[in-house]
Amino acid sequence: MTYLPSIPNGTLFDIFLQYPDFSEPLHIFLENLLRGPSPFSEAEREMIASYVSGLNECRFCCTAHTAVAEALGTPEGLVRQLVDNDDLPGVEEKFWPVLRYVRKLTKKPASIEQSDIDAILEAGWTEEAVVHANLICGAFNLFNRWVEGLGVDASPNYVKASVKQLLAGGYLGVNEMIKGILTNQRKPEYRSA
Repeated sequence: MTYLPSIPNGTLFDIFLQYPDFSEPLHIFLENLLRGPSPFSEAEREMIASYVSGLNECRFCCTAHTAVAEALGTPEGLVRQLVDNDDLPGVEEKFWPVLRYVRKLTKKPASIEQSDIDAILEAGWTEEAVVHANLICGAFNLFNRWVEGLGVDASPNYVKASVKQLLAGGYLGVNEMIKGILTNQRKPEYRSA
């Protein structure tokens, strides 16, 4: 379901299809950010993405990216536990300042201070890690607003198929599916599920 009159029963993928000029570069960006070289593991990056989505109460993004994070090694239920608690149970202590920074940046971005960055660096992370955490947080604040602002809702089957796609083909795989459909080469298994 979406709030868009042209695709009232559509999915996020249908929105990607209607706006490939926006969705394609965003997926390239996400592939580089979440699957490219990083101080964080792929599981940690997906955990940050799902954590931000949970803080924003974006059910679709939180559910999908939590499933991806868990498939990549994040302990089951950890993201929900982090979203529901101000403390950080079950997370390596070195990661605490990263999650505190991401929480603060999501909830009150103007309140970020030098001490927030210093805490990440003092925990042993690099400046590159700060930038990656910042960009993942910003990207998912954007995606959460895209999803929620257009009324995207997804069936459990659609979420499962999305997770399967991200694990198998990454974010560039989404672009390949879009290109294939736009050139009538193939239809995704979950397009209007």
